[in-house]
Amino acid sequence: MLNSKDRAKLRSLANGLPAIFHLGKDGLNPELVQGIREALETRELIKIDLLQNCAEDVREVARIISERTHSEVVQVIGRKFVLYKKSNTKKGEPIL
Repeated sequence: MLNSKDRAKLRSLANGLPAIFHLGKDGLNPELVQGIREALETRELIKIDLLQNCAEDVREVARIISERTHSEVVQVIGRKFVLYKKSNTKKGEPIL
């Protein structure tokens, strides 16, 4: 569980990140969840964008993805959200 200080640090780091996943009308599928899981393992911090043609609620999608990938929702702004998961295999300095 992230505390407020960690969450603030992650929000500032995510500010300049581009969204690497875009959810559209197809919504959530197992392949997308697997791709997000792999991206979290290599990057630890990712941004995801819900496109306008996606009818799902952004907070609900963020919650579902975080449960399925065992990650934390850092923030939700508009139709974008940021996820964090500490990597077990990433080389170099961990984010937190």
